[in-house]
Amino acid sequence: MGRPMGGGRGMRPIDERAQRRLNAEAPRVDHLGSRVAGLFRPYVPRIVVTALLVVIGAALGVVPPLVIQRVFDDALFPASGGVNIPLLAALVGLMIGLYVASALVQVVQTWFTASVGNRVTGDLRVRMFEHLQSMELSFFARTKTGVIQSRLQNDVGGVSGVLTSTVTSILGNTVTVIASIVAMALIDWRLTILALVVMPPLVLIQRRVGQVRARIASETQQSLSELTAITQETLSVSGILLSKSFNRQRAELARYAAENDNQIALQVRQTMSGQGFFAVVTVLMSAIPAIIYLAAGFLIAGDVGSITAGAIVAFTTVQARLLMPLTSLMRVALEVQTSAALFARIFEYLDLTPAIVDRPDPLPLAAAPGPLGRIEFRDVTFRYPDASAESAPTLDGVSFVAEPGQHVAFVGPSGAGKTTVLYLTPRLYLAAQGSVRFAGADVRDLAGEDIVDHVGIVSQETYLFHATIRENLRYAKPDATDAEIERACRQANIHERIAGFEAGYETVVGERGYRLSGGEKQRIAIARVLLKDPPVLLLDEATSALDTVSERVVQEAIASAARGRTTLTIAHRLSTVIGADVIHVLDGGRIVESGTHETLVRAGGLYAELAAEQLATGRALE
Repeated sequence: MGRPMGGGRGMRPIDERAQRRLNAEAPRVDHLGSRVAGLFRPYVPRIVVTALLVVIGAALGVVPPLVIQRVFDDALFPASGGVNIPLLAALVGLMIGLYVASALVQVVQTWFTASVGNRVTGDLRVRMFEHLQSMELSFFARTKTGVIQSRLQNDVGGVSGVLTSTVTSILGNTVTVIASIVAMALIDWRLTILALVVMPPLVLIQRRVGQVRARIASETQQSLSELTAITQETLSVSGILLSKSFNRQRAELARYAAENDNQIALQVRQTMSGQGFFAVVTVLMSAIPAIIYLAAGFLIAGDVGSITAGAIVAFTTVQARLLMPLTSLMRVALEVQTSAALFARIFEYLDLTPAIVDRPDPLPLAAAPGPLGRIEFRDVTFRYPDASAESAPTLDGVSFVAEPGQHVAFVGPSGAGKTTVLYLTPRLYLAAQGSVRFAGADVRDLAGEDIVDHVGIVSQETYLFHATIRENLRYAKPDATDAEIERACRQANIHERIAGFEAGYETVVGERGYRLSGGEKQRIAIARVLLKDPPVLLLDEATSALDTVSERVVQEAIASAARGRTTLTIAHRLSTVIGADVIHVLDGGRIVESGTHETLVRAGGLYAELAAEQLATGRALE
């Protein structure tokens, strides 16, 4: 089947070359701020409205303490003596009105904040999904699926809180802190200096704590990626079948439990990092009112400037309000530092450059110089991206032509490069030397979508979604009618079998189609390709995993599907390619023989040896 793709199960990390590529293209940390800010650019109008609401809310929150000072000094304990009930009632009414207005502003602001933050998170998730879809096949061949899923789900999910609340939290708390400090200074500047003297050391300590948390966050996400990879590999249908077949459930449990213990330890470390710091902040900020009372006592006893009871109460009320936004600002700063590690991982993937991209002005397939369905390899040499330069190429100077409607087969020992031919045809990989031509044009000059739209692929490992048979078929043609679906299934020799199911075409096939037999899955895959109706058909070992009866039925379906189409077939069982117009024999990446079945058998070369071997093992050719 050409080159095996991937190593041992659960042991397939990104290769060293790919890792160097990731590291080289990872964004600089000092650019993260501007890049994250760029995510909010489409929502600037909403952010402006949110900012205005935040400022209004912060202002409304600072006014009540100033009103409290008037309550004490002018209404409850006026210099003239007696309680001023009308003024007291008016001030109390004003305070209640301010609280109601503040609550309403908070509700509206929360809606705007959640709307913007979650839209930005959703945009980032879709952007990463789209970018990953543009990556070449080799990227997915060398990277664990679970790791990719973790970047898309866990990393983006990990920054969603920051994207949702950071802007408004920073703005709102900053406005509140500034307004509180101004209010405190208006009440008494001496007490304000005393209350703020502890701030510079706290800021320095907070930055150090943030660096530690960022490092732990990166380790936590790496561990979470590994957990996701283990889950995806072990709890899939194939993974469960493998572990049960070898009685390895306990080993898989031990592997998962070990990584889970590591995740727990990292989560605890991340949670606890900074708790001591915030405990100190809370104690200091809570103790400041007591220090203010002591300082006020000295001021009154020493008759150093005038200070009233209302001023002391108002000052401590404002200072108490300073604790929450100040602590919140420090927490947000820590979260921003922590999320920097996650953003770096996200942008690391977004900055990957696909190895195969369309040219700026691709040639329309309709304008290609050759007939649709003509495939030509001209002296093609190819190595897989992770292969060393010293290793032998997978394909070495391969040349052949498949004319429209012709059936061309490729046979040879395992690792000869047969499947690679099929990968190169629809530009899933690019030839290092030589050219692959589709309808007379180099595939590099055509749009990838144009090529794929005219190619149908049936592989040895049929992939079906956990959905109904009808939904799986419509994947090839979403607007297909029921009549078209039935016609394709009749051509694929599977309609009668589907009609025999209790739910017919609404039968759910299960994970990867495991509720169906191998022959049923293959014929549904063929029907799916027939529904697409491409002029070129690529068959990769489409019957190698089937029993003799199923193979015969599927082979009849393939023969029906191939009629009138250019067909490239990869086969180990020579019985499937006896009727091919041309058979190319690959060995060591080169075409060593070409001809029909009869001429190759008479030639007595490698093909004749393969045929004799299959006859000797009871795998008949007729």
